Amino acid sequence: MVEGTGLFGPAYTQPGLSPDGTRLAWVSDRGGRPQLWVAPLPADGPLDEPHEPLLPDTDVVALTWSPDSSSIAVQIAPFGGERTRVRIVDAATGAGRDLATGAAAATLGAWSPTGRQLGITILSEHRNDGQACLVDLRDGTSTVLTSGPAAKVCAVSGDGRRAVMRTGKRGARGLELVDLRSGRRTNLLPGGALVAEARFGITGHQLYVHTDAGRDRAALLAVTLRGSAVSGVYPVAERDGDDLDMVALDPAGARAALVWNVGGRSELELLDLRSGRLEPGPPIPGDVVTGAGFTRDGRALVVASEGPTVPPRISRAGLGSTVTEPLLPAAPAVTSGLVDPVPHTFRADDGLTLSGWLLRPAGAVGPGPTIIWLHGGPESQERPTAQPLFQALVAAGISVFAPNVRGSSGYGRRFAAADDLDRRFAAIADVRAAADHLTSAGLADPDRLGVAGRSYGGYLTLAALAAYPERFAVGVDICGMSDLASFFAHTEPWIASAATTKYGDPDVDAALLRELSPLHRADRIRAPLLVVHGEHDTNVPMIEATQIVEALRAHGRTPELLRFADEGHEIHDRANREVFVRAVVAWVAAALLSPRPAAAIPARSLP
Repeated sequence: MVEGTGLFGPAYTQPGLSPDGTRLAWVSDRGGRPQLWVAPLPADGPLDEPHEPLLPDTDVVALTWSPDSSSIAVQIAPFGGERTRVRIVDAATGAGRDLATGAAAATLGAWSPTGRQLGITILSEHRNDGQACLVDLRDGTSTVLTSGPAAKVCAVSGDGRRAVMRTGKRGARGLELVDLRSGRRTNLLPGGALVAEARFGITGHQLYVHTDAGRDRAALLAVTLRGSAVSGVYPVAERDGDDLDMVALDPAGARAALVWNVGGRSELELLDLRSGRLEPGPPIPGDVVTGAGFTRDGRALVVASEGPTVPPRISRAGLGSTVTEPLLPAAPAVTSGLVDPVPHTFRADDGLTLSGWLLRPAGAVGPGPTIIWLHGGPESQERPTAQPLFQALVAAGISVFAPNVRGSSGYGRRFAAADDLDRRFAAIADVRAAADHLTSAGLADPDRLGVAGRSYGGYLTLAALAAYPERFAVGVDICGMSDLASFFAHTEPWIASAATTKYGDPDVDAALLRELSPLHRADRIRAPLLVVHGEHDTNVPMIEATQIVEALRAHGRTPELLRFADEGHEIHDRANREVFVRAVVAWVAAALLSPRPAAAIPARSLP
């Protein structure tokens, strides 16, 4: 285990600048779990970090300031679960009140320009869609603007007369312009999209739309409005081979900060919206930018970033200079004992080019013990971020290869859709292709090769263990689906309805879902398996873990189940994450490094 490095310290993420430019809000697990922190923003130098969070004992997963800077709307997730709530918090005292208290869950949308209304999405356990509303904060009344999967109030115009609404299933998002007086609706996107976000320009006559609708790569489009009608659409920023990750507009509306995904690493550009001129952005620590916003005076960016040797941090980057200073006392970047991932490409069975990141112990020569790590989503991407688990495995002498199999984001819409429905069999085969690449290239010992993953990656781990039992000596499933039919039956209804485009309809495609579900091939899983799950997970409910463990035990296997009583789909608590990392490293090392089989390890040996 790599001890004493900043990668195992607190993370600082989700910076939010107050509209008046005087304060910064952020999320940090400095106190153990992700909490809301607020401090005055000095003209230069670091923040004076407060001793206590503004919201103690509350997991905060998103935040947005009110237009008058007096309050912050936060999305909180009890135990890190999916039944999130929206709370309005006084930015000075922390006093607050919850909205939509009768809903099963609520998620954040955009503020109205006056701050009198807030966009939220109300989710019910009796409906399979969400209702995106504007809630009047004076009397609590709400107006439903749209409903459907992933419904959200994306933006409200400066005059308060129009709103942009998003809705649609996974990979098929749409945007609609709604006239709040007449109710007139105008479709903004030609067909469904994987990425669909929008915000109004400073004048209200133009929308800036971040989307991959009608194209393979996400780009920034300008939509010219004439009232509630669209009079023109043209690209403002696009690249043939890179996805646009995020967009931030400066307060004056003259510039945009663009963050591009270039092979998994972030590239920051500044765009003059009047001339179209592009220039490189300031240097940012780490390989991946996770958040960005302009200061009120437009002279700097406040950026969240991280990398393999850079813990998640928040920095202020001066524009027109090379000075980037930390705003919060994050642990320093560490190089001693840590390994930078190296990009690798390989071919799938059908010739599709796939890629991944390889981390090997320092001085490693020839084939060695290796774990294939599979990310969640599947519409996510393995990127060079801070990964304590990877570093701990490498420190134990185990290489890690983290591929982006088909279905991953970051490689265009066609690639992201390449595992939909019955094409998922090809994604499972991609795991074997990764194993074949590692062994044929002399990087992995074929007798000491394992597979692990989280969420969808946990599902893919189980599927690969069942499909190719001879390939893998150990497996780790973290909150993965073991049976797609039971996943649809027990997950939240709004999650189920949005997922049919990816996995199939549980009624129409029941036979396909059964064939794709590793639970029904549990007899083929021979590798010792560690299953990790949070008891408050309602995205992939606990039954997905218990039923695969029970099925394996019925076949004479000896899997282990590590449960977290105070976690949901994510492991939020820093102490729990340390337990998790130690347990996974111990399990994998026992199988790949120890002469005795990991299946013989008793449960009490787990850290």
